[in-house]
Amino acid sequence: MTPELIQGLVSWQMAAAVFAVIIAGLMRGYAGFGTAILLAPIFSVLWGPRAGIPILLIIEMLVSVQLVPKTWRQANKRVIVPIGLAACLATPFGAYVLLTADAVVLKRAIGALVLVFGFLIMSPWRYHGTRPLALNVAVGVTSGLMKGATGMSGPPVILYLLSGMEAAREHRANLILFFASIAVVSVLPPLIAGLIDANVVLRTLALLPVMLVAVPLGARLFHVVPERWYRRFAFTILVVVGTIALLA
Repeated sequence: MTPELIQGLVSWQMAAAVFAVIIAGLMRGYAGFGTAILLAPIFSVLWGPRAGIPILLIIEMLVSVQLVPKTWRQANKRVIVPIGLAACLATPFGAYVLLTADAVVLKRAIGALVLVFGFLIMSPWRYHGTRPLALNVAVGVTSGLMKGATGMSGPPVILYLLSGMEAAREHRANLILFFASIAVVSVLPPLIAGLIDANVVLRTLALLPVMLVAVPLGARLFHVVPERWYRRFAFTILVVVGTIALLA
């Protein structure tokens, strides 16, 4: 291991990343989402999109394995399967943006998306229509393009799925299954393009244990902490993080 790699693991950037991963892990375990929405802008600020997003994608893939077995039966496969398949097919096209776009522009675009999503999810607006196959596929394609380009597939599918009248437990299971379905595919484009280098691997190995501890703790909080408290906390975090990514 070179001195440069060692220095990167004991830097203030890594300390900030550890703190962000703790918060993101708690959010993911509690609500079934939050990892990418929180970490994409932070990692992009700390290391740049092309170095930070691959770390997020690997962590997201490995974390998904923890939650799927316990939520498989609770998810609505009729809705999630077409959304997930469409997202998987669209993800490589979104990855082209990650590989070619200007890093500063992409970082600020990620921050803007987080801000917009934060305000939308806290607003009273929701889609209350039906969920035909064509609309499921459209949502999946949009989410897949965003996943490939920014590491965040969540905003379209979260707003879409949370619009229904299902219980919070089913909402959470649907989101967990969707994120798991797209996680593996999203890692392939940066891997093939050579973005997953030694720095990415070492940072991922350092941050992954933190996430693996935080996610189960967040899952326990789901049975303890009232949803309204979580929503306020999550909204505050999203606004702060989105503003930093947009202006930094």
